[in-house]
Amino acid sequence: MPNYRYQGRNFEGDKVSGTVEAATEELAAESLISRGIIPTSVTQSSEAGEIRFSLSDWITPAMPLEVLVIFCRQMYSLTKAGVPLLRAIKGLSANAENKQLKKALDEVTMELTNGRSLSASMKMHANVFSPLFVSMIAVGENTGRLDEALLQLSEYYEQEVETRKRIKSAMRYPTFVITFVVLALFILNVKVIPQFASMFSRFGVDLPLPTRILIGSSDFFVEYWVWMLAFIFAGLFAFRAWISGSRGRELWDKFRLRMPVVGGLVNRAQLARFSRTFALMLKAGVPLNQSILLSAESMDNKYLELRLLEMKSAIEAGSTVSATAINSGIFTPLVIQMISVGEETGRIDELLLEVADFYEREVDYDLKTLTARIEPILLIFVAGIVLVLALGIFLPMWGMLDAIKG
Repeated sequence: MPNYRYQGRNFEGDKVSGTVEAATEELAAESLISRGIIPTSVTQSSEAGEIRFSLSDWITPAMPLEVLVIFCRQMYSLTKAGVPLLRAIKGLSANAENKQLKKALDEVTMELTNGRSLSASMKMHANVFSPLFVSMIAVGENTGRLDEALLQLSEYYEQEVETRKRIKSAMRYPTFVITFVVLALFILNVKVIPQFASMFSRFGVDLPLPTRILIGSSDFFVEYWVWMLAFIFAGLFAFRAWISGSRGRELWDKFRLRMPVVGGLVNRAQLARFSRTFALMLKAGVPLNQSILLSAESMDNKYLELRLLEMKSAIEAGSTVSATAINSGIFTPLVIQMISVGEETGRIDELLLEVADFYEREVDYDLKTLTARIEPILLIFVAGIVLVLALGIFLPMWGMLDAIKG
């Protein structure tokens, strides 16, 4: 999200200034007001495409979804049982094992004691409670159904946890194969190939091209392996800095949706997340434009997020949801059809939940067959390496045997 530079006054009347991170200028102003600052000016501090990098992005761990699931379930049980909110937060803070959550809940407790609402208190801890989380809590507070909002959040995060577990399970085999191949190549270049190179040099025979390539790559690796590691880490650092910028992140996320083999899977997973989040917001009574904004912020894809924000602007200008969905170019015919029917019948939330279930089943099937689709690529890759090694080692040995026989 972009950074906004602000100037304003606090409740004591003193001038204050700084930066705040928010999706829009309006949300930045709301965030400042919730922190007790009356803004006099709010301007975006970074241009689109500017590379922004923060060391905290590397060293601050993300809040585990499993922790949020347990927190939502515990809060749901306590609020449904009629336990006072302040007492419930204090109890959960005292027993919290996650340090980030414990610190956030301690500060939320202080804000609640000072008279601030739960949603406003949580909004001050964006690293723990997402905009989606805060908005659902705000809806629950305003409607008197906080327990239902917490239950919906727990179910939403449980679905996210299951999806991530399936992805990790599907990627375990390819990751193991690639790691083993890299380790084997390291040992071959450092230990095995130099031994063969010294043996071939003693015989003084002309070496074939594959052998010369192997020996040359081994010599280069042994000589410059420190520089190679430095180059790899520098490349990773530069890539991380590039995707920290708005333009770089958008291009990278657009490429992710079009990657061979996994691009379609990523796209369907993102559509399932949007459908479920959008339906969840509408079902909770959040206004349409705010629902799209929160759905955009919940997407782990900058390209899709920007297209959804364009949809929001078009809807606020008077366009229909189905027309803006078609113009965005990011939705499949199924989603567009469901949105059109839901718009006509007033049941967008119900139909989008069906869309989310459909895509989640497709993603589940794709994840189960992902290993089978990646296997041929891995086999070709490993076979190519084995072929080059075999030719490089055995061709000169056959040449030496022919010379001995001759």
